[in-house]
Formats: sequence, structure tokens, C-alpha cells
Amino acid sequence: MTTWLVQHLTAMRDALRRLFGAPLNTLLSLLVIGVALTLPTAGWLAIENLRAVAGDTPGVQQISIFLTLDAGQPAVAEIESRLQQAQPGSWRYVARDEALKQLRESAGMTEIIGSLPKNPLPDAFLVTPADVQPESLELLAKTFSSWPKVAHVQLDSAWVKRLDALLRLGKLIVVLLAVLFAGALVAITFNTIRLQILAQAAEIEVAKLIGATNSYIQRPLHYFGMLQGALGGLCAALLVGTGSYFLTPPVAELAQLYGGSFTLQGLSTIDIVALTAIGGGLGWLGAKISALIHLRRIS
Repeated sequence: MTTWLVQHLTAMRDALRRLFGAPLNTLLSLLVIGVALTLPTAGWLAIENLRAVAGDTPGVQQISIFLTLDAGQPAVAEIESRLQQAQPGSWRYVARDEALKQLRESAGMTEIIGSLPKNPLPDAFLVTPADVQPESLELLAKTFSSWPKVAHVQLDSAWVKRLDALLRLGKLIVVLLAVLFAGALVAITFNTIRLQILAQAAEIEVAKLIGATNSYIQRPLHYFGMLQGALGGLCAALLVGTGSYFLTPPVAELAQLYGGSFTLQGLSTIDIVALTAIGGGLGWLGAKISALIHLRRIS
């Protein structure tokens, strides 16, 4: 066990020496890897923020149940009882007098409301479903429409479907970008390890002559690829975090102009750790493939 640990510590030290032995080349490689990981990460983060904005936007995922004008308190109580049994999510009862008061307080509506002989608005329930999938929303709307004393159920299902389709398309694009740039990261590490093997071909031949195994020779190369990929992942997290920092104030200002409040969501600690691990894993894979191919050519 001690020998195994010493061998890995030695390989790690050798990889660090190679990594920081050429600081300019290392910096450029980390920048390229960081950009390659930044693009899909930023796309994924943008989709998550769009989903959060859609979830906080009033009316996007809300079903309005309008009762008939002759519906009294017994009908309201029955609808509320049905909602408690169905448990579709959260809901709020809006009495017709409260709705008229809110409408009267709207800009330019005071004189119009004052000219009406009586209140034309019905009692209503505003339901915020727990399941916001388009199919579930349409099923809920159909169920609400069958209840007694329900005159109309309003659901902008077309908008919900468009939003859901847009988010699914965005996710697919991010996945394709992630696969593309993951391949680029592996190729970058592959080429870096290839150059190192070619530059140290004589040293590797001597090591093999005195009994060094392939595992012993490959181990520092694997650690080098893993460290380079992990540091590239940290570089990507730094780039994404910097972008989020500069975008947060204008996004919050834009949300205020639309009467809302929204804070741009950045990378969490778990996201940063995952990004670092993904970079390290892809770097190790590129180093592994390169070492297997090019070390065979050295007798």
C-alpha cells in the first residue's frame, strides 16, 4: 500500500512539474479548455434561468376558473371543496367585489367602472398547478370545466406549449454543444500528451530498458491530463461566474421595468465541483488514449 501511494505521489509531483514547467503553454491550454467548457455551461445556466423566470411570471402557469354570475356561496364552497380533494396545487379565491375593486384601481378604468349599472365580473379561483407540464395543465382545465357552476376556464396552453418546446430545444442544443466541446477537450489533451511523448521519447526508451512498466510511464501523463482538465474546469467556472456578476445588475433592472423582481442564478458550489470533475475526467480520457497509442510506437 505504501509503495502504491508513493508511486502515485511521485507521478502527481511529476505531472505538476510538467504543468508549471511551461507556464505560458499551460495558461493558453487552460484558456482554450475553459472556453470549451464555458459555452455549454453558460447555455445550461441560461436555460435554468429562463425556466425560473417562466415559473415566476404571473399567468404563464396559472389556471383561472370563472363561475357563473348566478353562482352563490354554496357553489363557491363546493368548488373549494373539490379543489381541496383534487389537490392540483395552490389556489386563491377572488370574489367578484374584490375583482371589481382591483379593476377600478387600474389606470384609466375608474370612469368606465363607475358608469356600469352593476358588477359584471364573476367570482373566480386562480389555481397555480404543482405539475406544470402542458398535458397535465390541459387535463386540469378539462376537469375544472366539468364542475357545476363553472362558466369558463382560462388556460393559455398554446403559450405554455411554446415555452416548453423552446426550453426542450434549448436543452438539446446545449447537449449537442457539450458533446462537441467535450470531444474538443479530449483532442486538446490528446495532442498535448502526444507532444510530450515525442519530446521525451529517448527518456522513455531508457526507462523501458531498465525495467519501467507501461503503467509507470503512463501514470504521470494521466495525472497531467486530469490536472489540466480540472484546472480548465475551474477556469470555465471563473469565466461563467464573471459573466454572471456583470449581467446580474442589468437583468435585475430589466425585470423591474416589467414589474417583477429577478436575480440571475449563478453556479452553485456543487456545479463548480461537477464542472471541475467533468474537466478532469475528459482530460484523463484524452491522456489515456494518447498514451496508449503513442507509447506503442516507442520500443
